[in-house]
Amino acid sequence: MPNENGGSGGCLCGGVHYRVDGRLADVGACHCGQCRKTTGHYFAATSCDRSALTFEADETLAWYQSSAGARRGFCSRCGASLFWERNDSGKIDILAGTLDQPTGLKMTNHIYVDDKGDYYDITDGLPQYGQYR
Repeated sequence: MPNENGGSGGCLCGGVHYRVDGRLADVGACHCGQCRKTTGHYFAATSCDRSALTFEADETLAWYQSSAGARRGFCSRCGASLFWERNDSGKIDILAGTLDQPTGLKMTNHIYVDDKGDYYDITDGLPQYGQYR
């Protein structure tokens, strides 16, 4: 279930630390090629309103324009993948593994399963969508 109270998190080295004051959506998993290349496996993320996200530390936060319509945020020191943001959407995805525990969130679905890696199966019984839902 969504977390109405927000949370905090950051990268491995501490160069990026963030806080979300507001609702965090449940976690979705993306299996597209870009997400797999960026994270090393599938991308599991929550999302929030961009205005709810504030940074307590961001000296190593860097952004990569991964497509014409979106960019990805990562730590330039430890390499942690942290964010995915569609241009002008008002929302930002936060990689779930970067959140401090406990999150109170649950994974709810898988998208772009037509593009998933051939080395794993999805067996959790959650809804699967060939492309975006």
